[in-house]
This record gives sequence, structure tokens and C-alpha cells, in this order.
Amino acid sequence: MKIHVIDFGILYGFRWPTLIQRLSQRPCPPKLRITGIDLPQPGFRPAERVKETGQRLANYAQSFNVPFEYNAIAKRWEFIELEEFKIDRDEVTIVSCMFRFKSLFDETIVEESSRDVVLNLIRRAQPNLFIHGVINGTHNSPFFVTRFREALHHFSSPFDMLDTIVPCENQERMLIEKDMLGREALNTIACEGWERVEGPESYKQWQLRNMRAGFVQVPLSRRLAQFVINNIALRYHKDFVVDEVGKWLLLGWKGRFRYAFSTWKLA
Repeated sequence: MKIHVIDFGILYGFRWPTLIQRLSQRPCPPKLRITGIDLPQPGFRPAERVKETGQRLANYAQSFNVPFEYNAIAKRWEFIELEEFKIDRDEVTIVSCMFRFKSLFDETIVEESSRDVVLNLIRRAQPNLFIHGVINGTHNSPFFVTRFREALHHFSSPFDMLDTIVPCENQERMLIEKDMLGREALNTIACEGWERVEGPESYKQWQLRNMRAGFVQVPLSRRLAQFVINNIALRYHKDFVVDEVGKWLLLGWKGRFRYAFSTWKLA
């Protein structure tokens, strides 16, 4: 058995060491091939970061005796060609994207939505499974007042969460508030057109996009969903919320769902 993971937005590859560990526990670990995709970095070595991620994962897989291969792609996602995935039909192909499709332009910016272009590319790859995680937001309106109001509701939730569970003098909290949440909020509110790169949609909007692209939703594993629900209830603050709605696993704070996860296959 061979497994091919195509990761849109691999960044530093933090999601995959756990998979490597689990595969190593099998009597005969299958070969794992990861295609790591990210945007090119400025400068003379645009693919440096995504290649370094591959090298770290290769070293990690070697330490667990898991056969490993890595393919780096650093370019605008809507310009990726199917041949660059090097699809092998003897492999189990899994496509994963966690929260990064929000930076693709939609129909309000370009005539042919980059989101639909990438979803059609994934469909042509014919994966056995497509794992999709989204930021559940509605602050992507081209109209400023509407976008400002929705952004206020959206960003108040993580700030309230940090204020509740993390001391105000904590350096990591300051970093998250200023360099992550602050930049996202600034880009959402102050930028227009091509300059606005934060464009989340609600999970229901993504559900329609995925269905139009030729995917059908796969029910979540009841055991896994219940494990997540029970684990958060037992180990985390009481105001964290998790629920399963329409085959989506939703996570949030005080009744406002911020993250949504789902699995898909070809229709």
C-alpha cells in the first residue's frame, strides 16, 4: 500500500509527524508520499521554505523507518497543472487543505474564481478523499459597512477567548493578538480588491462550492466526532463549543463557530 497526501498550504508541515508515527506502528509501514504546496516566497529562492519543510519531514520519517518521498510546489495555486502532482493510480490519494482557501480570490475580485479553479483541479486529481478545513466567516463582503460589522463579530470571539484563558502579560498572547489576529482584521477592514487577501466564507458557502465542483460529502466517523466532543468537554474551558452539523465538525467559542471541518469524495 502507498499513500499520497497533497497538502495545500503545507507551511511547516506540523500536521504530518503524527501520521508518520502512526504508520510506523504497522508491521510493514506503507510508503508515504507528500506533495507540499505553498505560495512562493519573495526573493531569489521562492521554493526554499516548502523544500525545507520536505527535508525535515524526510528526516523525521527516516527516524521512524517509514518510506518517504516529497514533492515541493511553490506557485500560485490557481496556476498549478495536474501533471505537477505526479498522480499514481496505485496510490491512495488524499487532498488536504486547512484554512488556506480563504486567501484565494473569489468572484468579487476576478471573473473566474480562483477558489473554483483550485477545486476543479482537485476534482481532476480524482482523490480518494478530500479533507477540508475552513475559517467559518462572513466578513468577505465587497461593501465596507457590511464587512466591518461582520468582522467585528468574527474577531471579538478569539479576543474574548484569549482574554478569558490567557494572562494579559503573556508574550505569546501579545504575539497572537498583534501579528496574527491584528493583521487579519486590518487586512479585512482596511483593504479592497486585490489587496484584501483575507476572504473567508461560511462553511455553508464552501459546501455549495464543493458540491458544484463535483464532490459529495462523506459522513464523519462517529467514533472520531464523539472523541473530539468528549475530549474538549473534559479537558478545555467550558466556553469552548464543538458540534456536528450537516456532516461538518464545528469548533468555536461561546456559541459562535469559528472553524469547520469536513471530508469529501468524488460524486
